[in-house]
Amino acid sequence: MFVKKKPNRSGTTTVVVAEKEKGATRYLKTIGTSSSPIDIAEYVREAERYIEEENKKICPELDFEGARERAAEAELKATEEFLSRIENVIHDAPKRILDRVFDAVGFHAVGDDIFRSLVIARLSFPSSKRATVEYLKSCFDEDYDLHKIYRYLDSLNDTKREEIQAISVRHTMEVYGGKIGVLFYDVTTLYFETDKPDKLRKPGFSKDGKHSSPQIVLGLLVSGDGCPLAYAIHEGSKYEGHTMLPVVTAFVGKYRLEDFVVVADSGMMSEANLSDLEARGYKYIVGARIRNMPEDIREWILSQEKRQDVVRELVLDKDRHKRLLVGYSEERAALDAKNREKGVKKLRAKYATGTVTKSKITQRGYNRFLKVTGGDKIMVAVDEDMVGADAKWDGLKGYVSNATLTPSAIVEAYHQLYNVEQSFRISKSKLEIRPMFHFNEDRIKAHISICFVALKVYRELDRMLKNNKMKLSVDTVLNIAKTIPTISVKMAESTLTKTLFLTKRQEQIKPLFEEKFWGSQNSPEN
Repeated sequence: MFVKKKPNRSGTTTVVVAEKEKGATRYLKTIGTSSSPIDIAEYVREAERYIEEENKKICPELDFEGARERAAEAELKATEEFLSRIENVIHDAPKRILDRVFDAVGFHAVGDDIFRSLVIARLSFPSSKRATVEYLKSCFDEDYDLHKIYRYLDSLNDTKREEIQAISVRHTMEVYGGKIGVLFYDVTTLYFETDKPDKLRKPGFSKDGKHSSPQIVLGLLVSGDGCPLAYAIHEGSKYEGHTMLPVVTAFVGKYRLEDFVVVADSGMMSEANLSDLEARGYKYIVGARIRNMPEDIREWILSQEKRQDVVRELVLDKDRHKRLLVGYSEERAALDAKNREKGVKKLRAKYATGTVTKSKITQRGYNRFLKVTGGDKIMVAVDEDMVGADAKWDGLKGYVSNATLTPSAIVEAYHQLYNVEQSFRISKSKLEIRPMFHFNEDRIKAHISICFVALKVYRELDRMLKNNKMKLSVDTVLNIAKTIPTISVKMAESTLTKTLFLTKRQEQIKPLFEEKFWGSQNSPEN
């Protein structure tokens, strides 16, 4: 008996057990048929085991060492044949996941392959455009010329920006059942690695501590779960409080929103801003700088008993439905005390001699606790009365609102502003939106558009993972996906492409490569 591989017209191979009888070949058993080298090799091993068992029945005492050696040789030969047929190995698993999310949101309607590739590369390998071109080639087998990428960035105009924002808004509305009830707005700054400012890139107050570097101000409007809705770019020296109203007004008008609440932090709280919001009939919740309020209001705040999670309410203007709400948190109080103690300790160490020149004194941060006396050579000491007065505010947080919501609902809504801050952190740390190395204004705007779409895709993948109760973060999923190879094997009449899950860690994200993951359970829901 021997193993025979019989080729078929269809390109498949049938493995059979055969024997010679009077010069003719007689087939004893068909093991299996396949076009896969892996399957064929397994069928050969199964046939050899069958022959070994049959021979043992006939001659139990015989030694079949030679048969085992031949089987090992056949296995090695089949493996080598399979390896010789591998045409390509790529690591495109991140792209295959992100492509599905990109399409699920609706960004495929943009109809632009370069845009898609740049967004997905920003999520899986955020880097310079030059490094991005290399990454797309080596991992996704996508070959783009660097100059073509730059020319594309030059052409990615405001029309495209409006289109991608509309897609993001439409998808978010579907998630929320056709309504966006709360709009969260905040700003950040993005600095540039250059010393030369221009009409857009200007030095200003930097949230990254790069006060001498040219920067731009980026305003971002997001929904309750942190999904980006719209953004605006401003010159780097612009006061952040002046950026909110134009963005909100344009957005509300374009999408004809009704019955919504605008939420922003205390940096947006100017009386002019609030009056403008009220004049347009907008409801708002903003953080309050309670220590800077009139003396009678400060006295009222400090006169209230501090109780955990109890919100105190004071009507500021009955006709405008404007009210102040003040909450207290023991956890916040402990943090305030800890930070103050740390700051004052540094002051005591820094000014231990008591004598210092005026040029060394500033009023920033905890320096406000310093008591200064004398002329040119001044005496400096920590003002213990000021430290004690500051401690009275520990744990207190204020909010101003004209919304017809309960005090606890207002506080809860404001705390969702964390989602905007988280979106900025994702953009800065995960998507590496800054520092920027582009100097052309069109390319700067194109870079922001790409990062905006990448942020939306990131947030949507996070939502899908939670919907499927997969206890993995987006970063973990993408990091695992980068280790998963996809091989292409040349067959007789076709090419077999297969994604290999080789470890238990890789198996964790295998559902993302199955059609049912992207089915109805991931459709937008309220």
